[in-house]
Amino acid sequence: MEQSGMKLKNNKLTKIAVIIIVICLLVVIAGYFFSKKAKGTLSDNPGLTTHTVTRGDLVISITESGGIEAIKSADIRSEVEGRTSIISIVDEGYVITPEDVENGKILVKLDSSGIEKGLNQQELSYSSSMASLTEARESLEIQIKQNESDIQAGEMKARFALMDFKKYLGEELANILVADANGTEEFAELDFQNLLKDDRLGGEAQQTISQLTSDIELAKSRLERAEDRLEGTKELFKEGYVAETELKADELDAQSSKAQVERAVIALELFKLYEFPKEAEKLFSDYREALRELDRIFARTRSRLAQEEARLKNREASFRIEEQQLEKQRKQLHACTIKAPAPGQVVYASSTEGRFRRSGRTIEEGAEVYERQSLIMIPDTSQMKVVIKVHETWIGKIEPDQKAKITVSAFPDKTFEGKVIKKAPMADQENWFNPDLKVYSTDVSINGMYDFLKTGMTAKVQIVIDQMKDVLTVPIQSVTTVEGKKYCFVDNSGQAVRRQVQTGAFNADFVEIKSGVTEGERILLSPPHFKSTPSDEKGSKEQSEEPKSQPDDKGQQTVGQDRDQQQNKPDISQLELTDERIDQIMQGMSQFDPTNYERLNKLRQEDPEKFKEELKKQIQQFMQQRQKQEGQGEVVPSEQRQRRQRRPDGERPSGSGN
Repeated sequence: MEQSGMKLKNNKLTKIAVIIIVICLLVVIAGYFFSKKAKGTLSDNPGLTTHTVTRGDLVISITESGGIEAIKSADIRSEVEGRTSIISIVDEGYVITPEDVENGKILVKLDSSGIEKGLNQQELSYSSSMASLTEARESLEIQIKQNESDIQAGEMKARFALMDFKKYLGEELANILVADANGTEEFAELDFQNLLKDDRLGGEAQQTISQLTSDIELAKSRLERAEDRLEGTKELFKEGYVAETELKADELDAQSSKAQVERAVIALELFKLYEFPKEAEKLFSDYREALRELDRIFARTRSRLAQEEARLKNREASFRIEEQQLEKQRKQLHACTIKAPAPGQVVYASSTEGRFRRSGRTIEEGAEVYERQSLIMIPDTSQMKVVIKVHETWIGKIEPDQKAKITVSAFPDKTFEGKVIKKAPMADQENWFNPDLKVYSTDVSINGMYDFLKTGMTAKVQIVIDQMKDVLTVPIQSVTTVEGKKYCFVDNSGQAVRRQVQTGAFNADFVEIKSGVTEGERILLSPPHFKSTPSDEKGSKEQSEEPKSQPDDKGQQTVGQDRDQQQNKPDISQLELTDERIDQIMQGMSQFDPTNYERLNKLRQEDPEKFKEELKKQIQQFMQQRQKQEGQGEVVPSEQRQRRQRRPDGERPSGSGN
């Protein structure tokens, strides 16, 4: 029963919060119209409460509220890729000691089953890649040695072919032919047969020619001897000294010697005509072919070496990828166990986020978490700060090291000293339903160390900007602005006389008066409602002119009343519903009025123009209801609202604290 009662109570509070936030959203939009409608007039206040102009000190400061945070804080995030779940987590509020840090106290244990399986697979891939890399390295070494052998064999073949060529023609003539034919593949232009006439011919060719020439000479000598003997035998045969058979034998010998001479001559001619040029060209061609083969060997070796090197680089790249993946898997496995990095108190990250941001992201055992999600914050409570939002009109006056006084809502009787340590260089959007309000995040340190101060506590910071001595001051609500000029109403024997004034610095309550009134004069705290006329702009009447309209007996304004009544109905056509403003309104509605959000969002997709009309209609209904409530006194009186919001230049100071 107690839980059911608490649930009903929470639901009721939630509904109340929803209503309040939706009203705040529409108030911002309604204010857009009322600010335009009120332009050039002041609100009605028939009272004549006065204040005496005095001289004194004026402290210029701004006051803003913010939350207490640690200046230094360890943010523990999930480093596991994708999504995983929390197996175990240390209790929130646990105080981490230096001993816990030294002993490696485990704060969070994440599910690592999938990572362990992937790690086993990656180790197999790593081993296979390492074997392939080793094979590629050895293959490259083998190819290098094979290239050396092939080049050496090709060079030796070319060298031997040149030696054979020189051996056949002689070194002198062979060198000349090789030099003349260097760089050309044309052999037909060389007339090797004419080399026989060259005196530089040597080698085996010259030796063969000499041998064949010698054979001819020898055969001729034998032929002469055979013919001489035949002549003698013939003479003896006539005398009857030799037999006919001996004559015939000498004749046959002479013929044989003659045939030998003919064969020797033919052999020399055949050598010169055919064998010599054929052998010379063949040997020269063999040498040139050996050179070409050597070039081909160099090309093949370069190609094979490049292939093996590319293969090795590919295997090295694959190995590095596998190695990185293995190291990554090991780090992922290591990231599943989060140990205490520093002393401090454990605060769940979901406890430091807003209600809507942590919706569905509660940090607890079994909860699903994603990569880079904050899990635990460990603030260093020895150095605390307050983070406040400063309006853009005041941020230029804020500088580092400015002194500040801090009060904490939980300890209202204590005042802490501090100073500005940092201001944001860029403006933040204070809230989604008022994007035009620009504020700057500013950090203010809290001097000293206090164990009772906790992160998340609400604090109010007063930053002193300037202290002015001996200046005339009046309450800020007594100064009104009309058409860019500032006025006070001086009490002149019970009559309010408008007087133009020149203002200076101001704080939340008082404003400096540089000219226009003097010390001791009494001025109205609440200027009467009046309507500016062309005479207001005449400089000769600025110091003594009566207000153009005075309250009647019932305290109601009469001048311009008819026109004001005509303006009571808000003109919704003035509201420009840009896509950005629509998105902001719909975003808020999705949180606080889901049913209406679904209906309008569907209408927005089907008929955008009708959607805008419906959205404007809802805004107009709220504004009419708000005007009706103002007429019935159900909201804060307009003069009170202006006094709270107004500053001498017509804008509300962000540092007013109101």
